[in-house]
Amino acid sequence: MRSRAKNRDTNPELDITSFMNLMVILIPFLLLDAVFTQLAVLQISMPSGAGAASDETKPPLVLEVMVYKDKFLVADRQTGPLKTINVDAQGKFDYKALNDYLHTIKTQYPLVTEASILLEQDTAYDKLIHTMDAVRIITSDASGKPAKYALFPDVSIGDAPPDIGGGK
Repeated sequence: MRSRAKNRDTNPELDITSFMNLMVILIPFLLLDAVFTQLAVLQISMPSGAGAASDETKPPLVLEVMVYKDKFLVADRQTGPLKTINVDAQGKFDYKALNDYLHTIKTQYPLVTEASILLEQDTAYDKLIHTMDAVRIITSDASGKPAKYALFPDVSIGDAPPDIGGGK
């Protein structure tokens, strides 16, 4: 009986070697992982309102790409619609045609870097991402190998006005 009481009074030492090994591996991994996730973040902003100061000069182009259920509508906020790009026969959006048209606009206004993407309610997230890619960059293989160039890298997101032309 006394031997059991004697065993209970002694405090065994904790072996935390395996826990320390885990921390030595885990902390650098988490720090490196945090850096990579930060690189994947896109900076976007809300579209600026029409209440700009009157003494400032107007920009030559305020580009808006409106995404509706059956079309893209590329417009200049100051002058109105520029082009409508309808879906193809299968009902798919033509991101290449949008990208090509935005490239022609970029050649006319090379200093403009801002564009607003205006979306209808219940627009799919995948559609937003593909539209952002078509607005932000263009891939060209003029030099013999594919290279990406910036079109309108400063992207804003907002709500599209109701489609006056209606759907299909």
